[in-house]
Amino acid sequence: MIDPPLSDFLSAGEIGPRADFAGRQNPFDRLGSPYRHFTRDEWAQLRADTELTLTVDDLRKLQSTHDPISIDEVEAIYLPLSRLLALYVAATQGLFKATQRFLGADDGKTPYIIGVAGSVAVGKSTTARVLKALLTRWPNTPKVELVTTDGFLHPNVRLERDGLMERKGFPESYDGTALIHFLAEVKAGKRNVTAPVYSHLTYDVIAGERAVIDRPDILIVEGLNVLLPNRLSPESREIPFVSDFFDFSVFLDADEALLEKWYIERFMRLRQTAFRDPRSYFRKFADIDDATAEATARAIWRRINLVNLRENILPTRPRASLRLTKGASHRIEEVALRKL
Repeated sequence: MIDPPLSDFLSAGEIGPRADFAGRQNPFDRLGSPYRHFTRDEWAQLRADTELTLTVDDLRKLQSTHDPISIDEVEAIYLPLSRLLALYVAATQGLFKATQRFLGADDGKTPYIIGVAGSVAVGKSTTARVLKALLTRWPNTPKVELVTTDGFLHPNVRLERDGLMERKGFPESYDGTALIHFLAEVKAGKRNVTAPVYSHLTYDVIAGERAVIDRPDILIVEGLNVLLPNRLSPESREIPFVSDFFDFSVFLDADEALLEKWYIERFMRLRQTAFRDPRSYFRKFADIDDATAEATARAIWRRINLVNLRENILPTRPRASLRLTKGASHRIEEVALRKL
């Protein structure tokens, strides 16, 4: 799809230490940043002649109601990213084929796996869906699948038994062994690997329902803590990280105050939509007054989501291949790409 070498793609953009978006000090300043930093306009120029394959109607179907995204955002941010990923995927496939020739092996294809991480309310789901749509529309029409780690949460009955409902979304609330087993099988090129499915309506894993992933060319894995290292085993057993299976990773970032604001706005909007469904786990919040609802949302954010963000999610930010930082209007204002 893309002919220019990777060095041409990376010729623009600032190199070296700087404070990250919103004035937060980059922890690598004293050592030299491992990232190349781009303003929105600098990054947008890297689109080159990459074709826009999404329409306004396509985008409307892909975005979450609480996470606005425009065609301008796709053109400025996601088309350059699609172009970069085309280069990375092609290079990885070339290395895989060369290794196969060297080993005299024929293990079949290995999917390229992309992780998407970030806080609650930052817009991970929309980003993952837009990426999937763009990658599927490459000229060679690769097979692209998307899985969220929500399906690997322990069922509510177990979380309630273990006193973890207030820790839902924290590392201990997931079946990490099952997630790693799933990724290992997909990465090994196995056929018809299944993953559990989660319902945001009932706020629980759907018993007996499985998504089937059948040897995709590209797999996108979206979740809060996908870049978090595993806890060491007390038996000193070797334990892989989820991110060990990633070929590329994206971290969506925003200031904490913005994330809180977006979470509350989403909560208030859902009171008029999904929360009114009798099957909704959050049905009890649909009919309370606005002031009580806003106070409830703020309390949930600060008691649960903010703690998870600070303790588990933000510390993984430096591990990402690419960081996309949002401003107040949900637009990506800065891009940081890890140097090879």
